[in-house]
Amino acid sequence: MDLDKLMGYMPALLEGARNTILLTVISVFFGAILGLFLALGRLSKNKFIDRICWFYIWLFRGTPLLMQLFFIYYALPNIHPSLTLPGQWIPALLALALNSAAYLAEIIRAAIQSIDKGQMEAAKALGMSYGQAMRRVIVPQSYRRLIPPVGNELIALLKDSSLVAMIAMTELMKVTNQISTRESNAAIYIPAAILFLAMTTFFTVIFEKLEKKYSVYE
Repeated sequence: MDLDKLMGYMPALLEGARNTILLTVISVFFGAILGLFLALGRLSKNKFIDRICWFYIWLFRGTPLLMQLFFIYYALPNIHPSLTLPGQWIPALLALALNSAAYLAEIIRAAIQSIDKGQMEAAKALGMSYGQAMRRVIVPQSYRRLIPPVGNELIALLKDSSLVAMIAMTELMKVTNQISTRESNAAIYIPAAILFLAMTTFFTVIFEKLEKKYSVYE
């Protein structure tokens, strides 16, 4: 494949890269919201809630992401037609967000538990309930400690998002596979790999800057 022909495929590759970034960022956003509730559930004194949240985390961390994706996209419609999700975007987002939530829940839980217990005692001394103390004192202080591990999770999910090509979603890996098959030439994987490196480097730099700005050691 000559350079001119390769450059001709760049718009399609860039479009695929854009979809990859959107898929990753949206999945991590919703995964973080669900992960926060799961983390609080694991810290709950209610044993039933704790066990439910533990089971969710155990299930999604203990099974392959590809299996979860196939279950949502292929198995759910077989269980009942009403469970069919439209298109490829929604099943892909759901699978990645649910998977990400399980990992982010443990990250958030560890960050919350790292806050000195005296903070909770001080909040209670001021008349706050457990829920108020968590919402106003403990959780806000844990944000800084979350930056490095959340950055790592986002970058890991960015690479894992290539799995959604298996359900024919048009992202960077799917576009690359289509071009490679059509041209019978694997050279297209070189610019695709460069784009993945560029995306991971971009997010790495962003999170490094955030970590320095909001360092817990300042």
